[in-house]
Amino acid sequence: MRTNLKLIALMSGVALMAACAKKEELPPPPPPAPAPAPVEAPKPVDTGPVTPAVVPGSLQDMINTVGSDRVFFAYDSYVLDADARATLDKEAAWLKQYPALKVAIEGHCDERGTREYNLALGDRRANAVRSYLIAQGVDGGRISTISYGKERPEVLGSDEESWSKNRRGVTVLQGASS
Repeated sequence: MRTNLKLIALMSGVALMAACAKKEELPPPPPPAPAPAPVEAPKPVDTGPVTPAVVPGSLQDMINTVGSDRVFFAYDSYVLDADARATLDKEAAWLKQYPALKVAIEGHCDERGTREYNLALGDRRANAVRSYLIAQGVDGGRISTISYGKERPEVLGSDEESWSKNRRGVTVLQGASS
């Protein structure tokens, strides 16, 4: 029996050695996948600038048509210069297209001068704009005025650049959508 056990152990050892001596060959690795063909993105269709719809008779419509809702004045003056008259000519034409619209003309001043003086000057500026629009054929019953003097500056600052932007007359639509 010992011989049998030795024989079995020997055979097992030989079988094991034979198994270890034989290396299993693995198949070669697969070739690398080809690079995907470049996919061209669809070309965007040029539809022009994207802008939200502008409501006719709105403040944005007026600004697009006229170019501005305000005119500017020289220091201590309520005289409309050529630029202001050109803007108001366009504004009057636009207002005639919308006879149901009412507007308020705001008169503003820079920070120099007393509160009382600037309120009076702002009133003269607002009325100068109103009178010009009436002379261009806009019904005066549609136009009110208000003076804010120096109380509502457009630009803060104590220099000529700031002051020049604060000396203004602003047309505000009443009861219109923006």
